[in-house]
Amino acid sequence: MPTISIFFGFIVQMYWRDHPPPHIHAFYQGHEVLIAIETGEVVAGAMPPAALRLLRAWVQRRRDELMSNWERGRLHEPFEAVPGADVE
Repeated sequence: MPTISIFFGFIVQMYWRDHPPPHIHAFYQGHEVLIAIETGEVVAGAMPPAALRLLRAWVQRRRDELMSNWERGRLHEPFEAVPGADVE
């Protein structure tokens, strides 16, 4: 599964031609979640609350780039890297 972003200990990946809804796979300290790109909701898995808040905020800020990658994956095209979280 290609990695599209790494930041603050998160590894964010996508599969080519993955099942709906459009989502990311995120790994953090032994935890894995699937996050819906359009809503930021957890599709599957679990993660510590503070990490999940940061990840969901990142998904919201990067929604357009993530949806563009989702479409690339659906077409089996190479994914583009997505910048990590901004330090605020």
